[in-house]
Amino acid sequence: MSNVFIINGHQPYPSSPGKLNASLVERAHRYFETEGCDTRVTKVAQGYDPEREVSNHQWADVVIMQFPVNWMGVPWLFKKYIDQVYSAGSNGRLYNGDGRTTMSPKANYGTGGALAGTKYMLSVTFNAPREAFNDPEQPLFQGLSVDDLLLPMHLNARFFSMAKLPTFAAFDVKKDPEIDSDFARFDTHLRTVFPSCSKVAM
Repeated sequence: MSNVFIINGHQPYPSSPGKLNASLVERAHRYFETEGCDTRVTKVAQGYDPEREVSNHQWADVVIMQFPVNWMGVPWLFKKYIDQVYSAGSNGRLYNGDGRTTMSPKANYGTGGALAGTKYMLSVTFNAPREAFNDPEQPLFQGLSVDDLLLPMHLNARFFSMAKLPTFAAFDVKKDPEIDSDFARFDTHLRTVFPSCSKVAM
């Protein structure tokens, strides 16, 4: 039996109530429950206890972070969650310092993670079209990939010694949405990355 912790990091706005991100969280939750995984879900906008969230990270074999990309990063409520929960996870729960020692204060920064063996997956939604990425001719991202843009989130996870799983992204969700296609791609992504709960923690 494997443990899957899903975080819904959506920040509700009148023009963006979060139905798509909530639906993706629910699809993931249903998939893992059907596969026999133990699953926990936190909806950041509904409030949380930082200490319990640290425990959820320690409990999990896989952490899935679902959020819309707002202004090239995470929504501010999710950033607040990160600041509070990650800071609460010191003293060996999420990390043992930053990995440096007094004998070698300039080396090995970021190697103090306490979650080795835990995997993570980012699942994000964009107003940007897919074509805006991986193309040097595009004016904004100039060849950057989705994972390039999300590098701070990957570095946070690496700081805890978590292992990266393939990222999922839904594009153009406001101006030219393809929601049914997004759901189908997401389901396929889950089946591909997590073919069974017995393999989640491998």
